[in-house]
Amino acid sequence: MANTKSAIKAARKAIRLTTRNKAVKTRLKSLHKKFDAAAKAGDAAAAKAAGAAYASAMDKATKSGVVHKNAAGRAKSHVAKFVFAK
Repeated sequence: MANTKSAIKAARKAIRLTTRNKAVKTRLKSLHKKFDAAAKAGDAAAAKAAGAAYASAMDKATKSGVVHKNAAGRAKSHVAKFVFAK
């Protein structure tokens, strides 16, 4: 158990941030699955919409510090590679 005032606050903060991070990562996984399903079905319009939603969510997660900038860029690049494939 935390002994100092600052350690107690840090423990509270860690719980709050962990909960937020889990929620954001779960949403990202759901959006990615939705994109994959649309891509496998061959529905270009749905895949493009799902890819845009996934990229937007990834940018927001990056801004809040849940996902690293390079990891987000890599994920968005993979989505864009499929969406804009000829």
